[in-house]
Amino acid sequence: MSSMSDLVFLLLIFFVITSTLVSPNMISIDLPASEESQQQNPPRNVEVYVDTLRMYYVNPDDPTSVGTLSLDTLASQLRFAMENDQSQQNVVILRADRDVPVQCMVDMMGVVATLNKERTAENKEMYKMAMATVYPSE
Repeated sequence: MSSMSDLVFLLLIFFVITSTLVSPNMISIDLPASEESQQQNPPRNVEVYVDTLRMYYVNPDDPTSVGTLSLDTLASQLRFAMENDQSQQNVVILRADRDVPVQCMVDMMGVVATLNKERTAENKEMYKMAMATVYPSE
């Protein structure tokens, strides 16, 4: 019988600990609203799109985007986007069409590497490269 009471106390301690871990996430707060406030969008990473015609787009969702770019003009627009980047991650996200040759993506990585050398010489943080993919549906 004494071992049964030990088991009950252990279960009680377990449930007390787990309930205190769950309860902070369950707090419901009704925040005040204002009609004059503006919603602030969090800063986004630098994005480069590559289409099947091998044209590049730097931050195409940004209203200040210049539109289609060739590989020759990509470096200057990407440099401008990096200088105006407000995010803390310092990531260039490459979104390429599935029919784009690998060489286009390698060229893009070369442009980022060149810009990173310039940033290192100016004592600025380097940018990482990430390629966006889609999980295949089953």
